[in-house]
Amino acid sequence: MKWGWYLYGFGLGTIKYLPAQWLLVMSLNSSDTKLNFIEIFLSTYIGALVCMTVFYFGSEFFIERSLKKNKLKEAEALSKNLPFEAKRKFTRINKLIVKVRRSLGIYAFTFLAPLFLSIPLGSIACAKFYGHYKKTFVLMVLFMGIYGFVMTLAMMMIYE
Repeated sequence: MKWGWYLYGFGLGTIKYLPAQWLLVMSLNSSDTKLNFIEIFLSTYIGALVCMTVFYFGSEFFIERSLKKNKLKEAEALSKNLPFEAKRKFTRINKLIVKVRRSLGIYAFTFLAPLFLSIPLGSIACAKFYGHYKKTFVLMVLFMGIYGFVMTLAMMMIYE
């Protein structure tokens, strides 16, 4: 019966890691099932690791796919003589990401980007800006592990 909760934690970890432990503990409090510290930590952390690995190492594919898709839309609009409005490249969020990258550096960026953007977007952003450093992925894994450990410990102390 616990496999459903493990998969729920895995899913929370893959999409949005920031509230994953909190959401899992709060969901468990409304049921009869109890998970220990290791089960909560590992289910969310493994989900984050799988998603981070896929999107970090597949980031080049996803970026190229996005560029091709935009060029295809533009070519299609031009062939049909329709007005084409290109996506803005300098949005408020993009400016904020570049500002954080320049001011805080690799350590803060590899910690904050996967947490606040989401694991997929944060992994792609880290690969785009710091992919040429070998330590980037290791730092992301380390920081997500530390954050998950501390957050799970805090949730267990508060709600147990």
